[in-house]
Amino acid sequence: MSTSSVSKGCFVFKPSAKKKKTLSLEDHFIHGCEGADESKTRFNLCQDLWDQIKTDTELLQDELNTKILDSLLDFTRKCSSTRQQSDWASHMRASEIPTAALVLGVNVPDHDMTFQSLSELLRQSVTPHVASVQAKECGALKHLIKRVLESTLCDWYTMNTKKSYSLTPGKKRSSPVKDDLQQPPIVIIFKDLEAFNARVLQDFILICSRYIERLPLMFIFGIATSPSTIQHMLPHSVSSLLCIELFQSLSCTQHLATVIDKLILTTHFPFKLNGKVMQVLISIFLYHDFSVRNFIKGVQLALLEHFHSQPLSVLCCRKKEALLNVMQLGHQDLERIRQLPSFKRYVEKQEPQEQEHLLTDDTHLKEVCRRLIKDLRKYHKHYYPTLRCLHTLTSSLPRYPLGKQIRELHLICLEKNVWENEEYQSAMKLLKMMAKDELISLLKKCAEILQHSKSKNMKSALLLLEAMLAKFKQLDTVVAEPPPPAEESITSPVKNLQKKMDLFQLQKALLEMNESRRSKKLSPFEVLRNEALQFIDSLVQSHLSPPESQTLYEVCYYSSSATVRRHLNAAPRTSIQAALNSPFYYLQNDRLKSEDGSVSNAAPDICIVYKLHLECGRLINLFDWLEAFATVVSAAEGNDPDSDSFGKVDDVKHARFIRAVSELEFLGFIKSTKQKTDHVARITWGGC
Repeated sequence: MSTSSVSKGCFVFKPSAKKKKTLSLEDHFIHGCEGADESKTRFNLCQDLWDQIKTDTELLQDELNTKILDSLLDFTRKCSSTRQQSDWASHMRASEIPTAALVLGVNVPDHDMTFQSLSELLRQSVTPHVASVQAKECGALKHLIKRVLESTLCDWYTMNTKKSYSLTPGKKRSSPVKDDLQQPPIVIIFKDLEAFNARVLQDFILICSRYIERLPLMFIFGIATSPSTIQHMLPHSVSSLLCIELFQSLSCTQHLATVIDKLILTTHFPFKLNGKVMQVLISIFLYHDFSVRNFIKGVQLALLEHFHSQPLSVLCCRKKEALLNVMQLGHQDLERIRQLPSFKRYVEKQEPQEQEHLLTDDTHLKEVCRRLIKDLRKYHKHYYPTLRCLHTLTSSLPRYPLGKQIRELHLICLEKNVWENEEYQSAMKLLKMMAKDELISLLKKCAEILQHSKSKNMKSALLLLEAMLAKFKQLDTVVAEPPPPAEESITSPVKNLQKKMDLFQLQKALLEMNESRRSKKLSPFEVLRNEALQFIDSLVQSHLSPPESQTLYEVCYYSSSATVRRHLNAAPRTSIQAALNSPFYYLQNDRLKSEDGSVSNAAPDICIVYKLHLECGRLINLFDWLEAFATVVSAAEGNDPDSDSFGKVDDVKHARFIRAVSELEFLGFIKSTKQKTDHVARITWGGC
């Protein structure tokens, strides 16, 4: 009997002759890029700059984690050497498992990099048997054991097969000691201890404790909150089986301060962030995740957006390359320079004849731009040493008027002239009351900062500062002048205060006393201290002006904080409400356009249901809601409004309505209620 079944058979699908072209990173960058003429050059500059930033940040993070990783390696080696001794049972009291409690902090996104580096170092120098487990992979005990065995057995098989091939048949082992040395420990890393099921963790530890005399097991607990988490998760009967040693990593705020100091407050990278963008990235760090990794990703996003949206970013490179690129600018790029706000301010300050040359002569404009690019580089060379000097002087003052971290002072300097700030004035007053030893130590630190600068202005400032420090040293050798006699110190206003006087006379006497105190002769230290602070103040006013005061600052500074916030700090509820209210914004279908703000009857079912639910009160009748939905859908299908079937609910419309309502409940707009039968409760109020 013939059959039409296709359950068995061989089916051949010939590939189409035309292969779909895959777009490269450069193609994605060029697509929609403003100023496409130099887009390839900008892409290469962006990629080279980011590769350099990425390499430096990875090296920096390795340096910051070196101390804690070395401590963990020493701990594993010590436990491994104890295992190889003959009195192993006496050292491991009551079957204790050596455990390292690694407190990493709440910056969970950064933990993966730390554990990855730790696993690589352990495999290279201590043991090939390293298993890393996460709570999401180990919901049950069998899953946890399976995950550990998968990691350790693969490493064991690889190591033993290599060993069997390396040994010759006639070669004997030298001694049992070497055989013992080839028994490396089995390290199990729990990346997120707080997320593990407490019962699963307890059972696993109990099982491992039974094999500790035969298997050299070792645990590493990754803790995000506090070491007391171990006591909360494990009862005493289980925690007593662990020999725990605590390790504390560098705090995420210190990590961020180091990254900002090496990545942003430096002249090595021409790309810069303005105050608002910097504030957005720091706010996301402080109020969301404490992740240095995400902060660096934000810098990467700003870098990409700057080179993609700013045609003049072709000048955001090293000094020699920038000067060469200036001479290769076309007429359109030079017109863009003329439209920059900072360049317009520069032109307004010039003589009328010079203004005409700048606006009409392209060759002359190129020469001026070369000089302005050099001035911008000099500004950065002067800005950062001066910023560090001011931070050194003010970071230890009471109540930290200019901030405790250098990033806070940097944000103040990016917004406006810092010397016009009230906090700056209060900081200078506090410095005028500082003791001699404290002031000298701070000025020495400032001199060390200026020594690293190669700028001529900074070198001359260093010479002046060293001369002042030499004068401070000479004060110790100078014999102090005798104080004035007591009779002369009592001024006439003080004598007058002993007499009876009215309110007007008292006020006059107090003013005279104030003037006499001002005219009091200062000591040599006070004179020299005021001179040093005046020098610091002149240094600040000369070199700490905001970047907006510099011509062509738009070439290097990215200023679109709204773009960074939209990409990194998204508001999902706002986006969902915008999509449900106006599906055309996302789907770009002309049938979904609506002028009065209403949703088209051709919109997706969930959009129709959402719009109808906005017209209801706190409780929504499901039957009335279904009928209104059926009416709108019937109009979308083109049915005759006068026909009897118009607005009738059939099985298909009913199923579509149930699916849309379920999706709306999943998104959190409605919930079921027992207050009324066949009703749901509305949760959210207000539209987009």
